[in-house]
Amino acid sequence: MQQSWCNGRIGTFGLSYAAHAQAALGCLAPPGLAAQFLACGGFSNAYRSGIRHGGAFDLKQATWAYNNALADAKDPAVKSALEAEDIKAWFTRMPWRKGQSPVSAAPDYEDYLIEQWSHGIFDDFWKRLGIYAEGYYERYADVPIAHFSGWYDPYARTATENYLGLQREKRASMRLILGPWTHGDRSLSYAGDVDFGPAAPVDGNMAEDFFALRLAWYNRWLKNGSPSAEADPAVQVFVMGGGSGRRNPAGRLDHGGRWRTATDWPLPETRWTQFYLQPDRSLARNLPPQGVRPLAYAFDPRHPVPTIGGALSSGEPVMRAGAYDQRTGPNVFGASAAYQPLAERPDVLVFATPPLDGTLEVTGPVTVRLRIASDCPDTDFTAKLIDVYPPNEDYPEGFAMNLTEGILRVRYRDSWERPSPMMPGEVYAITIELFPTSNLFASGHQLRLDISSSNFPHFDVNSNSGEPEGAMEHPRTARNQIFAGAAHPSHVILPVIPR
Repeated sequence: MQQSWCNGRIGTFGLSYAAHAQAALGCLAPPGLAAQFLACGGFSNAYRSGIRHGGAFDLKQATWAYNNALADAKDPAVKSALEAEDIKAWFTRMPWRKGQSPVSAAPDYEDYLIEQWSHGIFDDFWKRLGIYAEGYYERYADVPIAHFSGWYDPYARTATENYLGLQREKRASMRLILGPWTHGDRSLSYAGDVDFGPAAPVDGNMAEDFFALRLAWYNRWLKNGSPSAEADPAVQVFVMGGGSGRRNPAGRLDHGGRWRTATDWPLPETRWTQFYLQPDRSLARNLPPQGVRPLAYAFDPRHPVPTIGGALSSGEPVMRAGAYDQRTGPNVFGASAAYQPLAERPDVLVFATPPLDGTLEVTGPVTVRLRIASDCPDTDFTAKLIDVYPPNEDYPEGFAMNLTEGILRVRYRDSWERPSPMMPGEVYAITIELFPTSNLFASGHQLRLDISSSNFPHFDVNSNSGEPEGAMEHPRTARNQIFAGAAHPSHVILPVIPR
């Protein structure tokens, strides 16, 4: 079962939702405790973020199921069968079915995986206690809670949603802490191939270590009576950026960063700023011109865009979380020689600002709103926000650092409960919700937005044919269009923090 460590006990999410629902709820607010420290986010709504995202299925559920089935196997025959599987090879041949998957030797885990994958409609299956916290906020104890996650952790969004949801429902103090970490790696200064400097880890900065940080939280609320809620900042986030941009002794990009505090989330001083996609592939604050043709590309689900880092967990050995140069290589699953930057793929549309003439801080949730069309009844659209470094001696071709990403399965554009196909050539308005982030774009850098239709193996690939979720029997190449004119403007909404 998927496990979430909270308060030194385990709340279970996964194989048997109903049986473990009360334990999962108790992970946030068990009776008798006067304070909580939610260390990994927990699901606010697993359909929206954690298991599915924008209607697409998060395939870290597959690698998680395989790795944990192997770790839990007590029967030598089962363990041997699982060890014999090549999990990477399985990712090259989809769809999987019951009895034909890398976890077929562990039927409970296989049922867990296939059921989630094939259940695309948001109904009572997804509204269970334990994976749908936002449906039960009124039942949680009114106690102080610290919500804790990282920018390269898929639970960063759920941490912010739980913070906001419980803050509205309760009177007790709520605290939100977000750092530049992958899932559980809060003692490291780096994520992937990027280092955020000595201030990044919990250890030696926020406390001696993570356990000391939690102990201090409990001591404050459980031993000291009724301390003032103002003693701790309500929101503490790490703003990535500000480093030298050179390669450090460990071989990673020195991106740097610093901590900032705020009274709420999103930050009260946020200026929601629209950057419009322009027909010349630039990003600008002004509306695009009239009378321009849409930008088009062919998306072949048999050749998806490879995942390079991002907000994911439990993906080993197929994929890895964190920040990386968006360039393929031998360690990128699905990449083939000759290796190239993702920006050079014909199925990736790249939009970028000119080099910035000053710093630009973006801290908060990021939303992309597109006007699109397709010649298929269903397809996906993906969005990725990138900080582009100019070339230097260590990185002569520059460094395109991924910050956050999102995806939308277009059949769910209007409703999770009632998916609907597209009509060929008709223009639709869609919204892609990206994971939250915080980054300082340095002077001379470019802010870039990549639009495509796949991010595999982070998310499952849409066959474009309107087949049921989890199926890939009749893949079709889709001709997808992005509108970048004043009649149908597409844009990204960024949470800009004034200098």
